[in-house]
Amino acid sequence: MLQRLRHAEIMRRVRVSGATSVRDLASQLGVSPSTIRRDLEVLDRDGTLRRVRGGALPCADADADRPFAEVAGTDEQDKEAVATRAARLVADGDVVLLDIGTTTMRLARRLRGRRVTVVTSSLAVLDVLRADPEVELLLLGGMVRRPYHSLVGVLTEAALGQVVADRVFLGASGVRPDGQLVDTTLAEVPLKRAMMAAAGQVVLLVDRHKFPGTGALRVCGPEDVDVIVTNDGADEATLRACAAAGAEVLLA
Repeated sequence: MLQRLRHAEIMRRVRVSGATSVRDLASQLGVSPSTIRRDLEVLDRDGTLRRVRGGALPCADADADRPFAEVAGTDEQDKEAVATRAARLVADGDVVLLDIGTTTMRLARRLRGRRVTVVTSSLAVLDVLRADPEVELLLLGGMVRRPYHSLVGVLTEAALGQVVADRVFLGASGVRPDGQLVDTTLAEVPLKRAMMAAAGQVVLLVDRHKFPGTGALRVCGPEDVDVIVTNDGADEATLRACAAAGAEVLLA
């Protein structure tokens, strides 16, 4: 892989996953750790990421500047497959919580015309379902985080305390090799935990590129997840760790 293409792929992975290790990047890109270290040094000097011991972090404003549409356009086929498989878990009459993210937005499209109740903090889900007369749509309140198309804060958490859902469809930045769910956005982690507490079943929607994944913030352990929907080709060792903890794995 040419250096410029490798640098672009490193930046994409760091932006999507947040804290990313040299070992993971070397494995994912098929190059040596020493090559990745040199790449990270160059990108750090350029100011496009922040080099840390053992890996890299996005610059403080990198995610804020990245358009939602750009994230939605990455790994589209895998996300579509995950969303299509997840929609089969929803029955008419269900109350479902939809987390933020581009895969849950795609799931919302597959719930159009269904007699279901959707509760969400995602403005992207709102845009998908706002005109649908069949779906009962409940939007949680809170502060608008425009880059993420989401609502966050104490008002959102308080509203979730009034919700009783059949299941939550949760997103995450990645799943570590031991099955731990991680995320990169501090404001979203308590909301994910509150959504899990409000639902009878926790369904994790993560495409194969997030197995294994990275992130600086722990959301929960694999024992807290009931079902994982991902793609064929996800890291098998990570999936085995999740299954050993009790999660049902569904491949799209």
